[in-house]
Amino acid sequence: MNIGEAAAATGVSAKMIRHYESLGLLPPVARTDSGYRQYDDNSLHTLRFIRRARDLGFGIEEIRTLLQLWRNRQRASSEVKRVALQHAADLQRRIEEMQAMKRTLEQLASHCNGDDRPECPILEDLASHPPGCHANNGARFR
Repeated sequence: MNIGEAAAATGVSAKMIRHYESLGLLPPVARTDSGYRQYDDNSLHTLRFIRRARDLGFGIEEIRTLLQLWRNRQRASSEVKRVALQHAADLQRRIEEMQAMKRTLEQLASHCNGDDRPECPILEDLASHPPGCHANNGARFR
């Protein structure tokens, strides 16, 4: 099938299919005499695998590793589990960071009058922290 049909069958856009191919996640596919890509069942299966991994938040390098493990029937499942658990731990860390950001924003917003005055503790806080500073300890509230 052509790239449009492959996109429809897998839920991966044609642009992303070409991108995954350029990254080497999807092996080069056969082409017609006129240069159009032709995808077979193995390509579609790989694209569905990539799509599911992306849906679970895996990055490109993690997907590359998972694809290598998936294709290697001699691999130990413990290697796959290690990648999955490492990713789960990373997701947990990111969730905690986002929850901290949410708490900070809610705290800043609770100290903002939200009226017609120009004074704004939210903007003051944003202006008061150097780049890379994630702490809200120095927030100045009115």
